[in-house]
Amino acid sequence: MKNDLLSQIWKSQKKEVALDESENIIKKARKQRSGQFITLTVLSMTAIILVAYSIRYAASTWNNFSLGLLLMISSLVFRIILEYATIYRKQSQLIALDNRSFQKYLKRYSRTRLRINYIVTPLCFGTYVYGFTMLLPYFKNEFSTGFYQYILISGIVSLLVLLGIVIHSVLKEQNLLKQLNRS
Repeated sequence: MKNDLLSQIWKSQKKEVALDESENIIKKARKQRSGQFITLTVLSMTAIILVAYSIRYAASTWNNFSLGLLLMISSLVFRIILEYATIYRKQSQLIALDNRSFQKYLKRYSRTRLRINYIVTPLCFGTYVYGFTMLLPYFKNEFSTGFYQYILISGIVSLLVLLGIVIHSVLKEQNLLKQLNRS
C-alpha cells in the first residue's frame, strides 16, 4: 500500500475533510489490513498442515475421515481465497480515490466485511467443526484413551479460542464501520 502517495493526494485536495481525520482513516485501514494478513497466515498454515496430514495418512482410502479432512481443508481454503480477494480489491482501489470517495468506499468495504463475518465465516467455522467431529471416532479407535482425550480437549479449546478471535474481529470491524458512519 502506498500510504505516502495516498497522503500526498489527500493533502493536495481541497480541505473537505480535516487532515487529522484522513490520517486516522489511513491508520485504521493499515491496522485492519495487518489483521487480515495475520488471519491469512494462520489460516494458510492450518490448511497446509491439514493438506500435508491428509496426503500422508488419508490419501489411500475414502471414508468419513477423508471427508472430515476435506471439509476442514475446503472451508479454510474458501476463507483464504475470500480474505485474499477482499484485500486485493481494497488495495487496488486505494490510490485512485479522493478522500471523500475513499471514505464511501471504505464504508462499503466494511459493510461487505461484516456480511462476510456474519454469514460466510460462521458457515466456514461450522463446516470446519463438523469436519473435526467427523474425525473424532477415528481418533478414538486409533489412539489411546489419554491421547484421544488430549485431542478432544485441545481441539475444543482451540475452536473456542478461534471463535473468540472471530468474535473479536467482527466487533472491531463493526466498531470501525460505526466510526466511519459518524464521519
